[in-house]
Amino acid sequence: MRARFGRLRFLAVGSGIVLLAVAAAVLAPWVSPHDPYRQAISDRLIPPVWDTGGTWQHPLGTDPLGRDILSRIIYGARVSISAGALAVAVAMTFGVFMGLLAGYYGGAMDTVIDNLVNVILAYPFLLLALAAIAVLGPSFGNMIIVLGLTGWPIYTRVVRAETLKYREREFVQAARALGLRSPRIIRVHVLPNLLNTVIVMASLEVARMIILESFLSFLGLGIQPPTPSWGGMLGEGRVYMLTHWWLAAFPGLAIFVTTLGINLFGDGLRDVLDPYRVLTPAAARTE
Repeated sequence: MRARFGRLRFLAVGSGIVLLAVAAAVLAPWVSPHDPYRQAISDRLIPPVWDTGGTWQHPLGTDPLGRDILSRIIYGARVSISAGALAVAVAMTFGVFMGLLAGYYGGAMDTVIDNLVNVILAYPFLLLALAAIAVLGPSFGNMIIVLGLTGWPIYTRVVRAETLKYREREFVQAARALGLRSPRIIRVHVLPNLLNTVIVMASLEVARMIILESFLSFLGLGIQPPTPSWGGMLGEGRVYMLTHWWLAAFPGLAIFVTTLGINLFGDGLRDVLDPYRVLTPAAARTE
């Protein structure tokens, strides 16, 4: 029981962090102390409130243009969380579809999809992102497309393996014997059995997509200024890292805490949804 309580505790902590980040993103216009776009050169590079020269008007300090760091971090949550969620939605939809096709039909379709997955996984992400954004141009929508089209192979691999297992199960064989068409069998009998696995994968992948979005924005390939994003703030602060540490430290801390919370939530969700991790009474007494 102690182990089960520990897993639920991690789920609760992760859920709390995720809910806090989402609430900050949704309520940004009401909880943000300042306009994140407002520039005030007279207030540039004010340190955090606990440092010498700090003020409660800007608790986390200001950037080189006098913009409030706390306000930009709160608004940056909108970009990072929405980018992570949308990119995962694109990758999950396409990846699950391809995995179902490869696993259920097999043959030439399986070979083609498997080779395509190998090509995507072998191609360096940065080169693919550079090539795609060079053609499409840097923007939020194009970044979602790039992240989605590079993230689908992991879903395809897992869903294909699970589909190969389920297509030989008795209930699928019985559905075939009753004359049900393959698309209906996939939709009604195979896909529902994969939902737990896909949901857990998606919850964990959101954290990875947030990090990749921040990486692209850090390089100038994602969200363009003056729109606040955590990766863009890191990129702007790297020049001042040795003299004005807060410019990069607080956006980096926001990325770390948010992705940690999402990972804890995903791990806890996996333990809750995975029937093989549920302790039997005998095992619970042993612990």
